[in-house]
Amino acid sequence: MSPEITKHNGKLQAAPLRSMPPPSSFTPVTPHLAISPTVSVVVPAMNEAENLPHVFATLPQWVDEIVLVDGNSTDDTVAVARRLRPNVKVVTQTGKGKGDALAAGFAACTSDIIVMIDADGSTDGREIISFVGALVTGADFVKGTRYAPGGGSDDLTLNRRLGNKVLTGIVNVMYRTQYTDLCYGYNAFWARHLDVLDLDCDGFEVETLMNVRAAKAGLKVHEVPSHERNRIHGESNLRAVRDGFRVLKTILKEWRRQPSPAQPEPTATPAADRGVA
Repeated sequence: MSPEITKHNGKLQAAPLRSMPPPSSFTPVTPHLAISPTVSVVVPAMNEAENLPHVFATLPQWVDEIVLVDGNSTDDTVAVARRLRPNVKVVTQTGKGKGDALAAGFAACTSDIIVMIDADGSTDGREIISFVGALVTGADFVKGTRYAPGGGSDDLTLNRRLGNKVLTGIVNVMYRTQYTDLCYGYNAFWARHLDVLDLDCDGFEVETLMNVRAAKAGLKVHEVPSHERNRIHGESNLRAVRDGFRVLKTILKEWRRQPSPAQPEPTATPAADRGVA
């Protein structure tokens, strides 16, 4: 590790090295990679008992916490989750909609990093390492994209693809971003930025809200490729036209809203600073 070099009165000075945390504080991720920050995964679910075995099977064993937000399911969603992962944290949703479920799940997380995935089998938990890797190497907010090399989708209809392209273009013009995929539900971020995101919506527009607020707050946003698969069982509650208009309304509404200031990287607590070994 090299010291940080700064200039003072025209002379180069080396700042003291930060102490390296003990090996026991790192969690092995691969044979060549270990991370120090803790990771929570939030899974909003309603009547997804048939899909959860597939979803949970992809979640890495090194994840510290799984938070299942149950939308008052009438099937065995909660029982299946507890059988699969006895230490799963179950939050019962009091409101309605995906945005409300994610807000409840985020509030229950205790880790340094929060990852959000879907419970229908469309998002692959094995990709979490890409999101976490981008965060520990400098990003504040990491969003999955189906349009980068290595990404893709088995589920995008022509209408959804066109709608997403138009809405992404509007956001890029209005907020000076360079997003390639606006309406995708696979994202991760440092928990210290929860106040910046400040979720206050109910529906599927939640991903757009998070992406816009991250950009307005000046967070360092990084995109990673992700492959969306078809829902395994059941039918989606997403309605392309209805939810597309909700997304557009959110984009325009956020234009008038003052952004919340981003939280600086902590200096006293080492979790976000220890990074990768």
